[in-house]
Amino acid sequence: VQLQASGGGLVQAGGSLRLSCTASGDTFRRYSVAWFRQAPGKERDYVAAVRYNGATYSADSLKSRFTISRDNAKSTVYLQMNSLRREDTAVYYCAASSSVILSNLPSRNAYAYWGQGTQVTVSS
Repeated sequence: VQLQASGGGLVQAGGSLRLSCTASGDTFRRYSVAWFRQAPGKERDYVAAVRYNGATYSADSLKSRFTISRDNAKSTVYLQMNSLRREDTAVYYCAASSSVILSNLPSRNAYAYWGQGTQVTVSS
């Protein structure tokens, strides 16, 4: 499966953005999809995931502001980000796996397919 991340940009603190991850090449509904982010000089961190069955999970520190969802008809996963802060500035990546188990959703190594990333910059 091929993944295309989009929707990043420059936004003021307190604003919102919606990222999209569109898949092609395979049966999308079989895949669990996650978002990760990587700030300059830092590790790539887990943000949120949606399983093949639609169940959603988010990093505890972000769940009050970020929401993940999927539209299988459009082969797309969304990440709605609200009340953005400067520390949310990062490159956001989507990743997919047809075999990731629940306990491994936050693990980068569980995902075989990655999109190219989309830059999110939050200004004060």
